[in-house]
Amino acid sequence: MAIQVTRTYVATIRNQQQVQSGLDSLGFAASKLWNIARWTCDRIWSETGTIPEDGPLKAYLKNHERYADLNSQSSQRVIEELAEAFHGWYAKRRNGDDRANPPKYRKSGDDHPRSTVTFKEDGFKHDPKNNRIRLSKGRNLKEHWSDFILCEIETRPDVTIGNVRQVKAVWNGDEWELHIVCKHEIEAESPGDETAGIDLGISNFAAVSYSTSDHELYPGNALKTDERYFAKEIAKCNSSRSNKALKLRQKRSERRSHYLHAVAKHIVTECVERGVGTIAVGNLEGIREDDETGEPRNWGDRGNEGLHGWALDRFTNLLTYKAKTEGIAVVVVSERDTSKTCSCCGQKRDANRVERGLYVCRNCGTVMNADSNGAENIRCRLDQAEKVTLNPRSSGDRSSGRVARPVVNLFRRGEHDPSCGQGTFAEQASSCKS
Repeated sequence: MAIQVTRTYVATIRNQQQVQSGLDSLGFAASKLWNIARWTCDRIWSETGTIPEDGPLKAYLKNHERYADLNSQSSQRVIEELAEAFHGWYAKRRNGDDRANPPKYRKSGDDHPRSTVTFKEDGFKHDPKNNRIRLSKGRNLKEHWSDFILCEIETRPDVTIGNVRQVKAVWNGDEWELHIVCKHEIEAESPGDETAGIDLGISNFAAVSYSTSDHELYPGNALKTDERYFAKEIAKCNSSRSNKALKLRQKRSERRSHYLHAVAKHIVTECVERGVGTIAVGNLEGIREDDETGEPRNWGDRGNEGLHGWALDRFTNLLTYKAKTEGIAVVVVSERDTSKTCSCCGQKRDANRVERGLYVCRNCGTVMNADSNGAENIRCRLDQAEKVTLNPRSSGDRSSGRVARPVVNLFRRGEHDPSCGQGTFAEQASSCKS
């Protein structure tokens, strides 16, 4: 089966010295336009009580002087990014995160930072024979009508750049680089008819139940360690807006991304080996709400902090993308009551979850890891969204099986360098409470 996938490749710019001033001017222009759009949103908010969507905001700013500093599509993308940032803020507030702040102005003291500039189809031209990409300038920044920035690029030897759909100029803190988005058509056949269920959580970032009776856990300790480490390092900075603090935040974000990619990749690899053709992921909408009152649920200071730090939507998107390339479908199903329901006999009882990580069914006597039990219930909801469908593999006494002692995949970074972002998974035996 042929499917289309989108992949992003990072390319270094060989003629960095020749093009840096031109890219700087575009990066500064993108920051200025962001700030103008942000100020406009503030003004509209004070007058109407609403934040405009990106469409009306584009139409309003189209004739602004700074709009023509960039290619029109690049200017549109800046405004779209601002709208997306506002939507992200709305979502966090709706989910009970009172600490979430709206998108800020892009300033470093009195200076504008180098913002990422996105070039769509009309803003670039790819020359594959000479490994060059031509980037358009806005009308205001052109010295003459045919003025542009010509970047000589270099990628990994195993990367072939073709069918380019988008180019992003990104300042990595030391120099500019190009992120090149390409669309490829690949052949992907489903690995098999087996299924898997994934329960996303706080202590265990992911619990996976396979129809082959295997169960695995992915603890979130690496993310928690990062949060503590970077919080301490940022606190040592003279200012939260200093270059050192900004670099630390960027590093923390990169490490989060690496962790999410690593977990998604590891799960997909395990699914391929087990012949899994469909993955069910729990829908976490309403997880912050109390089942009875509908009010934001209080998970405690540490629980709320961990909950608000999740990037679960992003993880699900990463998992869906990586699974698609292997011919695996990802389905989002209801997660309601999966933590209360016994995956063996179907009894629903709050008291069955006797303590963190331990599930003991008072009806059938099964002892299970609580997160593995939830993942098994999610897997069983592939066919029926609201009613648990018992799988024949789930019957019988499972207290001594993998659901009671799932495999724990620990993510280990560099032992002697906490700032090292790379890491590997190592299996570890577990108890019911893991």
